[in-house]
Amino acid sequence: MSKRNVVHVEIPAASVESAGQFYQQLFGWKLEHVPEMNYTMWADDAGGGGGFTEVNAENPAGQVLVYIASDDIEADLSRVVELGGAVLQPKKEIPNTGWFGVFKDSTGNVLALYTSMNPAE
Repeated sequence: MSKRNVVHVEIPAASVESAGQFYQQLFGWKLEHVPEMNYTMWADDAGGGGGFTEVNAENPAGQVLVYIASDDIEADLSRVVELGGAVLQPKKEIPNTGWFGVFKDSTGNVLALYTSMNPAE
């Protein structure tokens, strides 16, 4: 069983590159822009990281998405439903990276689950 650590944090931004520059200047985060996805990855000095995703209907401003490690996304999403939550995005592959699923908890908070294709990284 994974440790259920927070493994990724996505921050919605009107401009992913501008947001990256803002936080790089504010916190010194390292950035890597992925133009084909219009996505900017960020990493801090302590091993934490995430990305800036473009604001849209699925990723509204103010809804930071926290990803939690999962060994079995489908089982966890089933458990979410059993506990009164809802699945917003069934398990889906991120090519060459891993898999994720998004859910709403019983209070209405939106979170995500993540499994890496390269767990040693």
